[in-house]
Amino acid sequence: MSREEALELLKQYVKDEKIIKHCLATEALMRNLAKRLNQDEEKWALAGLLHDLDWDMTKKEPEKHSLIAEEILKNLNVDPEIVSAIKIHNYVHGIEPQTLLEKALYSTEMITGFIVAVALVKPSKKLKDVTVQNLLEKFKEKNFAAGAKREIINLAPQFLGLSLEEIFEIALKSMQEISDDLGL
Repeated sequence: MSREEALELLKQYVKDEKIIKHCLATEALMRNLAKRLNQDEEKWALAGLLHDLDWDMTKKEPEKHSLIAEEILKNLNVDPEIVSAIKIHNYVHGIEPQTLLEKALYSTEMITGFIVAVALVKPSKKLKDVTVQNLLEKFKEKNFAAGAKREIINLAPQFLGLSLEEIFEIALKSMQEISDDLGL
């Protein structure tokens, strides 16, 4: 599946613009993580782009989130490794990620929402004014962006062999590169 086909599929299933932007941010993050870890950039980017494909259908039933996406993507013959990472990224299922791709998506996709929250408390409300230091400081504030589950994000350094600071740096740079698309 090409990136264009994946984006078209995402927009077919997801109408919430915030979720589409979250998927674009996760795509950028996953692409740059793959680059840093010498992995398949296109595969990782597609996993990031499509990870919330079923959001509109499952937002009120978190136990179904990612399972419907799994079925949709299997029927489209998407790479099984991508499908598995998407299924496993929903921590509600309690499935332990095994592959590096699964571990990366599972432990980092919430970082994009956290970064958006940090940008929105800046006077400019722009990603260009966010620093890695801002992220590290806000991350220590447990009540700030509480939806970004620290216990999951804190697995990323162990899973990926990078420090939290390095992961935040990759995520922030990834999102700054597409800030116009994100409206930030």
